[in-house]
Amino acid sequence: MVIDLPSTPEITQMLRAWTAGDQQALEKLTPLVHRELHRVARRYMAGERSGHTLQTTALVNEVYLRLVDCGQVNWHDRAHFFAVSAQLMRRILVDFARSRGYQKRGGNVPHISLDDAPPVCSEPDANLLALDDALKALAELDRRKSRVVELRFFGGLNIEETAEILGVSAVTVMRDWRLAKIWLLRELSVERVKSGT
Repeated sequence: MVIDLPSTPEITQMLRAWTAGDQQALEKLTPLVHRELHRVARRYMAGERSGHTLQTTALVNEVYLRLVDCGQVNWHDRAHFFAVSAQLMRRILVDFARSRGYQKRGGNVPHISLDDAPPVCSEPDANLLALDDALKALAELDRRKSRVVELRFFGGLNIEETAEILGVSAVTVMRDWRLAKIWLLRELSVERVKSGT
C-alpha cells in the first residue's frame, strides 16, 4: 500500500523547518502524517490479543511524544520520518510487552503476523518478543536485512518506499525481504524447539 500523503518535498520542507526549531512546522506536519501513522498503528494493533490495554490512538500518541522528545533529529525526508516512526512503534510495543511480563509467564503473549507475504513461521502468527529478539540477532549478521523487515513489517512500507529509505534498488529489497523471512523462519523455529513450544 502506497503512503497517501502530500508531496515528499512539502513534508521534507516541514521536517527540516521543525529540525531548525520552527514549532509551527511541527503543527502543520502533524495532521499530514497522522493518518499514515494511525494506519500503521492500526495494523500493529490488529495482531494483538483482544482486550489489549494499549490502543491504536495511544500508540500513535506515544510515537508523537517520543518524536517530539527526540530533540534535534536531522530529518532527511518523509521516508526517514516514517522509518524512525516505525522503529519507535516497534520499541513501544516490545517495551509494553516486556513490562507486562508476557515473556516470563508465557500465555496471553501478543501475536502478530508478518503481513500477506508468506509467513516466516509455521503458525500464522509470530510472537512479538521472539520476533524482536530474532531481528536483533539478524541485525548483528546483516543490518540491512533487519531494517527491510522492520520497515516492511513494522513500518507498513512497500518495496519501493523501503528501497527509497535504504538507498538500494527494489530488487535488492525483494531479495533481502525473501532471505530475511527464510532466516527468521529458521531462527523462530529453533527458538520454539529450545523453549519446547
